Amino acid sequence: MAAAQASVIPDPQKGRIVEGMAFWTLAVIAAFCVGLSKGGAPAFGSLAVPILSLVISPVTAVGLLLPVFIFSDIFGLWAYRKYFDFGLLKVATVGMFIGTGIGWATAHIVPEDLVRVMIGLIGLVFSLNFIMRATADGPAQQPSFASGVFWTTVAGFTSFVSHAGAPPLQVWMMPQKLPKMVFAGTATFAFAIMNVLKIWPYYTLGQLQAENLQVTMILFIPAFIAVFVGYALIRVLPTRVFYTVVIWMLLAVSIKLIWDGIAALI
Repeated sequence: MAAAQASVIPDPQKGRIVEGMAFWTLAVIAAFCVGLSKGGAPAFGSLAVPILSLVISPVTAVGLLLPVFIFSDIFGLWAYRKYFDFGLLKVATVGMFIGTGIGWATAHIVPEDLVRVMIGLIGLVFSLNFIMRATADGPAQQPSFASGVFWTTVAGFTSFVSHAGAPPLQVWMMPQKLPKMVFAGTATFAFAIMNVLKIWPYYTLGQLQAENLQVTMILFIPAFIAVFVGYALIRVLPTRVFYTVVIWMLLAVSIKLIWDGIAALI
């Protein structure tokens, strides 16, 4: 079977070769999460690296999944080509450019597991506050340009480190109560920009390995399917249900990131 022959991934962090059914099962799940995130549910994207990190190092997982994110972006952008807020994207581009630069400059300094805990805490505090105050029924808020740049810078940094930019981005976007399709589309476009910004830094850091390309191309298949599964779900979900799902997914992802980060640090 071709997949079985391709299931050899160099893992410099653990110093061994990872292969077999365990890798492929988790890799397909991770790729499906990537596709769902591009279909309009960005919180799923934050699960991809933690899932794949169960069998390979986070550094290898991040590099392996970037082409899958970019491939999925193509179809996500097409699906949401009519649903995005250009003004928000301009703010996001500024912040994510800054966040990429910070991530690149500190790649060998900041422990990745500490970043995971930080991302998780941000998402946890925001989602719990959102749930307890029931702000989904309140008026829309318009954050300042400065706060937009701040949160998208954080999103750019955390996305650079572990493809986990959704929690900070949602902290900024959710209080604005955008129509669900615009919310999903704007997030999809924002992270497409972010993923393009990552290509050169990842290459210079040695995280894009040519020997992984065959594996990556196989993972394109579940990612492609998941983009349209996510898009179909977003279209049929009522707005209130959509935001409820988003906030509970954010809570679940945040708890997962905190757990993984603390466990690794200990």
